[in-house]
Amino acid sequence: VSGEVPEEPVVSTKSGLLFERRLIERHILDYGKCPVTGEPLTIDDVVPIKTGKVIKPKPVHTASIPGLLGTFQNEWDGLMLSNFALEQQLHTARQELSHALYQHDSACRVIARLKKERDEARQLLAEVERHIPAAPEAVTANTALSNGKRAAGDEEMAPDAKKLCPGISAEIITELTDCNAALSQKRKKRQIPETLASIDSLERFTQLSSHPLHKTNKPGICSMDILHSKDVIATGGVDATAVIFDRPSGQILSTLTGHSKKVTSVKFVGDSDLVLTASADKTVRIWRDSGDRNYACGHTLNDHSAEVRAVTVHATNKYFVSASLDSTWCFYDLSSGLCLAKVSDDSEKVDYTAAAFHPDGLILGTGTSQSVVKIWDVKSQANVAKFDGHTGEVTSISFSENGYFLATAAEDGVRLWDLRKLRNFKSFLSADANSVEFDPSGSYLGVAASDIRLYQTASVKAEWNLIKTLPDLSGTGKATCVKFGPDAQYVAVGSMDRNLRIFGLPGDQIANADDDSAQDS
Repeated sequence: VSGEVPEEPVVSTKSGLLFERRLIERHILDYGKCPVTGEPLTIDDVVPIKTGKVIKPKPVHTASIPGLLGTFQNEWDGLMLSNFALEQQLHTARQELSHALYQHDSACRVIARLKKERDEARQLLAEVERHIPAAPEAVTANTALSNGKRAAGDEEMAPDAKKLCPGISAEIITELTDCNAALSQKRKKRQIPETLASIDSLERFTQLSSHPLHKTNKPGICSMDILHSKDVIATGGVDATAVIFDRPSGQILSTLTGHSKKVTSVKFVGDSDLVLTASADKTVRIWRDSGDRNYACGHTLNDHSAEVRAVTVHATNKYFVSASLDSTWCFYDLSSGLCLAKVSDDSEKVDYTAAAFHPDGLILGTGTSQSVVKIWDVKSQANVAKFDGHTGEVTSISFSENGYFLATAAEDGVRLWDLRKLRNFKSFLSADANSVEFDPSGSYLGVAASDIRLYQTASVKAEWNLIKTLPDLSGTGKATCVKFGPDAQYVAVGSMDRNLRIFGLPGDQIANADDDSAQDS
C-alpha cells in the first residue's frame, strides 16, 4: 500500500497479498475490504509473518547537513513549480468563467429583446384583428393630380378610419437626445449676430409694402412662416389656400390649393423644399417643390377628428407635431407621413389650439382652449408641467432661443414663463392677443393684437422695454400673426384682410443704420 518494505508484514489469507500491519488494519477498520481486490476482509483474515529485524541504510545525501539542505532545496523548487502550475490553472479557469458569464448575459439580453418584440408584434396583430372588421373600403377613384390634390385612394383614408401608431422607437429617441445634446452645447457658445437690427432701427420701422395674397371673397391671413435662408414667406388664409411669397421680388411663387377650409397653420421644414399646412378640414398636408416653384401634395394626413390648429417642426427636420381640437397631438415621421404617436391627456379633456417645440427638441409646449399651457416630454409623451393663469383660449406660444423663456398669448394678453422655475414672471396686458413670437436670436419679442408691439427681451428681473408700436393698417382691428425677418431687418404682419404687410426701414435709412452700426463697432 505504501510502496515501501513493510516493517511488520502481514499476509491476507484470502488473496495472499502482503501488507504493512498498521496500514491494513486502519484500512479494514475504515472500509472493511481489501484495498487491492476489493473483497470483504477482516482483521482475523490477516496473519503476521515473522522476519528478521532489518535496519535500512540511510541515503548518502541525507547523511550530512549539505545533503539535507540540497534535499530541502529540491523539495522547495518542486513546491514552487507545483504552485505556479496551480496559479496558471486558476487564471485559465477565471477567464473561462468570465467568458461564460458574458455569453450568459448577452444571451439573456437577446432573449429579453426578442420577447419584447414578440409581445409588441402580438399586440399589434391583436389590434389589427380588432379593427379589420371596421376598416372602410379603399377609395379607388382616379382623381387627377392637380396642384396638390392627390387621388383619394393613394394618400387619404376616410376620416373615421382608425390608424395604428407604432410609437416613438428607441432609435428615434436616441436621435432626438443626440440632437438635444448638440444644440445645447452649441447654445452655450451662441453669440448675437452682428447683422442683427439695432433697437434704434426697430424704433424707426414703418410700413414698406402691402401685398394682397388671398382672395377678396374670403379675406384673412390665419398663419405665417418665414424661410430666413431664402427670405421667402408662407401664409395660410381663410380662403383655404397657402401662398408662397418671395419678399425681395414681391412676387407670388406658388399658391397651394387642396384644403377645403381655412389654413390654420403653415410651416417651412428647415431649408428644404417642404412645407406643412394644417387646416380646419381636420387634415395636415405635406407639400414638396416639384420644380419651378410648383408645389405638389405628397401626403394628406387624416389622423385627427377635429380642426387641426397648429403644426411645429422638430429641430432635426425629420419629425413634426400637429395639435388639434380633438384633444390630441400627433408625432409624425416627415418622410413617410406616418403618425408614430397620438397623445391625449387622460387626466383632463383639453382642446389644443397652439403648439411649439423647444429649441432643443425634447420639450413640446401646447396651448389649449381651456386657458391652460401644457409642457410635454417628447420622449415619454408625458405631461411634465402645466401653466395656469390665462383667460380665454391660448392662441399662440413661442420659445426663446436661449431655452429659458416661454411666451404665450391669449385673450387677456401675453404672459412670460421661466422654464427653470416654472412660474410666470411678467405679463403684457393686451386685449385679444392673437400671436406672440421671439425673433430667431431671442433678442426681440413681437405681439400681434389690435396693434403690433415689439419688445426688447431681458432677464427675469429686468424690464422688457416696449420698442415700437405698429398700427394695424388693415382696418379690421385684428392683427393675426407676426414674424421677424432675417436678422430682424423687417417684421411681417398678417391681418384679417387679405394683405401681407412688411414693416421695416426705408432703403436710405437702412444704409444710414448700417453706417451707425459700423461706427458703434
